Amino acid sequence: PYYVGINQNLYLQASLHSSDPLLQLFLDTCVAAPSPHNFTAESYAIIKNGCVKDPTYTEYSSPHRHILRFGFSAFQFIQSSPEVYLRCELVVCRAYDYSSRCYQGCVHRSKRETSP
Repeated sequence: PYYVGINQNLYLQASLHSSDPLLQLFLDTCVAAPSPHNFTAESYAIIKNGCVKDPTYTEYSSPHRHILRFGFSAFQFIQSSPEVYLRCELVVCRAYDYSSRCYQGCVHRSKRETSP
């Protein structure tokens, strides 16, 4: 576990270990939950489909495409355990492939319509 106080900045880094220098990382989704077993019922989206959901989220510059750095302000779920678990989904893309998910950025996915 990593201990951090409420409202203290939390910094994270993800690295891709590959011999291919033309690969890059993109943070698609990052969700927090009070339990490591359920990220759907009681969860909080920091990033979803590449869209920033938490106003304290910041992406930091990186010296390499295969390293992704970001941070946000630490929080605690109300009436829960003092622990917060993160699950982040990253996408690996070919650098300069402008049709890849990495270059699409925030994608607003519409919900399907249901017929009566």
